[in-house]
Amino acid sequence: MFRGATKVTLDDKGRMVVPTRYRELLTEPSQGHLVVTINLDSECLAIYPKAEFEKVEQKLMALSATNKAIRTLQRLVVGHAVELTLDGHGRMLVPPDLREFAAIDRNAQLVGQGRKCELWQEARWVERRDVWLKTAETSLDELPAEVGSLPL
Repeated sequence: MFRGATKVTLDDKGRMVVPTRYRELLTEPSQGHLVVTINLDSECLAIYPKAEFEKVEQKLMALSATNKAIRTLQRLVVGHAVELTLDGHGRMLVPPDLREFAAIDRNAQLVGQGRKCELWQEARWVERRDVWLKTAETSLDELPAEVGSLPL
C-alpha cells in the first residue's frame, strides 16, 4: 500500500527518482513496469504498478461504450496512459505531455493513495491540501455512514 507524501524533484529531462519506500511496491508486482496517466478530478498524475492499472483498465473498458460520459472517461484515462520502466537508478521519465497536464516542472509531491500514487505539482498540492484541511470539519457530515465506523 502506498502511504504518505514525499517531496520529489524532476531533473531537466523530466526524470524523477522514485523514493525507496515506493520503489518495491511499484516494481515487484510488474517487474519494474508502471503506468502513468492523468487523474481527472485533481489535475495531477496517477502512477500505478502495471498489473494494478491493467485491473482498472479492464473494468473501465468493460463499461458501456454507449454512454458518452464513459467513452470520454475511457479516452482520457486510457488514452493518456503511458507504460514506463524504472531505470537502474530508480528513476522514471515523466512524459512531457503528462507533465504539462499536471503543470509539473521541477518541484513535485508524490502522494500515496493505497494501490496507486499521485504526482502533484508541489504548489498545487499545498494549496489543495490546505483547502481540504479547512473544509474538513464542515464536510465530514457529508461522508457516508460507514466512514463513521472507522477509527480515524
